Amino acid sequence: MSNRPAECTDLWQEGWYSPALRWDSPNFGPRPQGACIDLLVLHSISLPPGQYGGPEVQALFTNQLDWDAHPYFKQIRGAQVSAHFFIRRDGALLQFVSADDRAWHAGQSMYRGRSQCNDDSVGIELEGLEGDVFENAQYVQLASLCHDLRKRYPIAHLAGHEHIAPDRKQDPGPGFSWERLRQLLDWPASYFP
Repeated sequence: MSNRPAECTDLWQEGWYSPALRWDSPNFGPRPQGACIDLLVLHSISLPPGQYGGPEVQALFTNQLDWDAHPYFKQIRGAQVSAHFFIRRDGALLQFVSADDRAWHAGQSMYRGRSQCNDDSVGIELEGLEGDVFENAQYVQLASLCHDLRKRYPIAHLAGHEHIAPDRKQDPGPGFSWERLRQLLDWPASYFP
């Protein structure tokens, strides 16, 4: 019998979040023994860059992207990546990897004195472009997801890809309003970068 509140267990089944549309990615693995899932990492992605609404992100995360469909895809040919969640411009929520498992979203990274952030984080991709603004529906969905993740896991930190891999990445970028997310979540300032 679970010690988790009924509200939490109704939302989660083995790390799968019931409000999300499930798309299983093969790009994941087990978390290390004793990993404490206490970090949420925010990213931005659009494929091709700056184009929204298509199936390309899902195709990338499920290893089904047609590498010849767009010139940009040649730069990422063969990439095997994933995130736990993807929030579209209209707020639609997709899940690719159980949050109990290790998704491949952070790469070489370091945050709060720990390296390899994939080991103990949940990766959330926002459909967008570094430096571009994000939609109200995305902030609302993100806040709801963050609240529910915190009910299931001991979340104590939020960061952007730019914070955990500053020499390599700049997403979600200056168009993302951390202040807006702070207001929606009403979590302690210590949780934020």
